[in-house]
Amino acid sequence: MDYSPIVDSLEQNREVFKNLLENQNRDSYLYRPTPGHWCLLEIVCHLCDEEREDFRQRLRTTLGSPGETPPPIDPANWVKDRKYLEQDYAAKVQEFLKEREASIKWLRSLENPQWANSYKHVQLGDLSAHHFISNWLAHDYLHIRQINRVKFNLLKVMTGESLKYAGDW
Repeated sequence: MDYSPIVDSLEQNREVFKNLLENQNRDSYLYRPTPGHWCLLEIVCHLCDEEREDFRQRLRTTLGSPGETPPPIDPANWVKDRKYLEQDYAAKVQEFLKEREASIKWLRSLENPQWANSYKHVQLGDLSAHHFISNWLAHDYLHIRQINRVKFNLLKVMTGESLKYAGDW
């Protein structure tokens, strides 16, 4: 399989995230649609951590040291442990965009990567490099949808209008 379309999409999504996340005011980036759902600040902090410590790290380990278990991660607890709500929103957006740029540079530098390399996850079984790069892009798409949903709900609250005319969410 040619993985360049996935890398191209990850690079294109950098611009999508940039356009969706930059230049948000405090009310917008702290807006939480419902209790328990993330605001934009929490989403961008998560994206930054996942970029560096999950997808890029896991893919790097799986490609470079097959069979070796990557370092553990704890995204659910990072929200509180890393005090996401106390972070500087604009700085985190720029940090994420810089991390994505580093990821793309690294991915484009790979020579003959062995996408079948894997390691055995205790609960999930064999996880390959192919699995990680595919899920990296899927993760982007899920969070692009999430960001749009937060913005859609904020628009509804700000305008007080029914948005049914626009179409079904």
